[in-house]
This record gives sequence, structure tokens and C-alpha cells, in this order.
Amino acid sequence: MQRKRYSPGRVPGTLLGLGAGLGVALGALTGCSAAGTAEDVTVDAKAGSAVAPAAPPGRYRTLFEPCGAVPQAALRELLPGTVTLSDVERTKALRGTAAVTYDTDRRVGCTWTADTADGGSHRLVLDVERVVSYDPTVSDATRAQEVYTRKQLAAGIAVPVTPTPTPTAPTTGPTTAPTSGATASGTTGTSGAATTAPPTATAPPATKASATDTGTTPTGAPSSATTGAPATGAPAGTPSAPATTGLEPRLLGGLGDIAFVGDTLGPVGGAGRQRVVSVVFRTSNVVVTVEYRQRTTGTAPAPDSKELQDRAQNLARLLADRLEE
Repeated sequence: MQRKRYSPGRVPGTLLGLGAGLGVALGALTGCSAAGTAEDVTVDAKAGSAVAPAAPPGRYRTLFEPCGAVPQAALRELLPGTVTLSDVERTKALRGTAAVTYDTDRRVGCTWTADTADGGSHRLVLDVERVVSYDPTVSDATRAQEVYTRKQLAAGIAVPVTPTPTPTAPTTGPTTAPTSGATASGTTGTSGAATTAPPTATAPPATKASATDTGTTPTGAPSSATTGAPATGAPAGTPSAPATTGLEPRLLGGLGDIAFVGDTLGPVGGAGRQRVVSVVFRTSNVVVTVEYRQRTTGTAPAPDSKELQDRAQNLARLLADRLEE
């Protein structure tokens, strides 16, 4: 059997086939790797563009010390019973009692109480809350507005609703039908249709004074005295609107971003009465509540609404100025 001749530098066909196949396989792997990298970059770019911007944080990060926030002169006016106390008792009453909270950067409060000589008392409660939103798409001020709105509804003050505008359909043609062949003189045109409207009926001229001019009732006509209906034409039995005094619960202007005052009067046992006035306002992400109450006993008159509201509003404005410092 004759052997095949070996020539230097010549690659057998089998080896050439294996080398070509290996090159194609490596090229395919390289192509897949490159395509996968491009797709990953495209997906990452799309995911990054879908991230919503974070809502702005609130204006306030800390709160003031509540018991020292009210001036001593204001406390003496709000707690007139401290005049009859000894120096030691007066100092203790004006110092106040701090509310127990777990985070003084989120919520603080203070309470002052003083009895009067006639058995009554005055009580002042201050509550300050800094609202923080844990939703990155909702701002702290928006969450604070929700807290304020709940307080306003609890005080019996309705929240105004902004009406949604109703879209109007576009006009497709003239609103009035054109007159065909009409002339200025009102004669008929070529269509033969009359263009002038029939004359309206007018009341005949009065020949004698009417009943309303003479103040008498025409014969046979029922009068308001016999029917029982009011002379003004209002339906019988319609209740009249209650008179407003200007001291009812209402929104306040010029105090923080938004504010309201609430006022309630109720018994406290026996012949005593108690009036509670609350002034609540919001500034950015801070909600401040000033609650001022007075209790009377025996035959003493009920606490005056205007006096308590004026004092509570004055204190609320002082605290709003304190937040601006």
C-alpha cells in the first residue's frame, strides 16, 4: 500500500474544516455578547427616564420650645387668676407643663392652668406638629394640609369645593335661522313666507286706579289676611335664616398659609358653663393649635366669646411670628 506524501505547510482538509467551524462559533458568541450589551444599555436608559421627581421637603426641620414660646405678659392676660397667687405659685403656673412626646422635632406642646377667685378657671393648651411625608411623590406641606383639613372639619367648618368646569360643545352653525328674501320693510320675499312676527298683544289702557294704587283689595280676590300667606309672597311656614354674630366658627385671614377659629359653649355640671375656643393655622409643614378655655361656676355669666377669641387669635399671631424667626 502506497503512503500519501506529506508536504510541509499544508493543512489537511479536516483541520481546515474544524478551524472554520470554530471561527464561526466564536463569531456567533461575540455577536450575541455585543447584542446583549446594547439591549442592556437600552433597558437601563428607559428605566432611568421613568423615575418621578421627588417632592420638595417642608420648610421646617425643627420646632421651638413650647413652654417658653409664650411671653409672660401674654400669659398673665390669658390667665387672670394668677394675679391672686403668691409669687411661688404664680411662677409655677406661668412656667407651664410640657407635653410628653417621643420626638421633640416632630411634635411639642405645653399646658397652663390657673383658677379664679370665684371658682372658675382658665386653661391654655398649645400643640405644635411638624408633619413629614414618607411618600417621595407627596410634599410635607401637602401632608400638613391634610392634617389641618381634618381639624377644620372637626370644628364644623366646611371645606370649599372647587367646581369642575363643564366643557361646552363647539358651535357648528348660526344660532338663528336666516330669513330668506326678507326686506327691511317686512314684506314677503321670493319664497312667499312672511318675515315679520305677529304683533304682540298689549294690555288695554287702564281707565281707573288699580287695587294696588288705592290700597284696597278687589272684590272677590282673597287677601293675605284671609289666606294666612305672607304679604311678601314667601311660602307660609318658611323659617328665617339665623342671625350671624360674626363670632361663629369661620376661616381666618392673614394668619399663616390658612387658618380657622372654632368656638363651642357647653355645661360643665351644675350651673357652670365652659367655652372652648380653638385657633388652628398651618405654615408650610407645621400645624399649630391654640386651645383656650374658660369655666364659670354658679350664677356667673357664660364666658364671653369675643374676649376669648381675641386673646386666642393674638397668641396665634405671636406664634406665627415666632416661626418666622
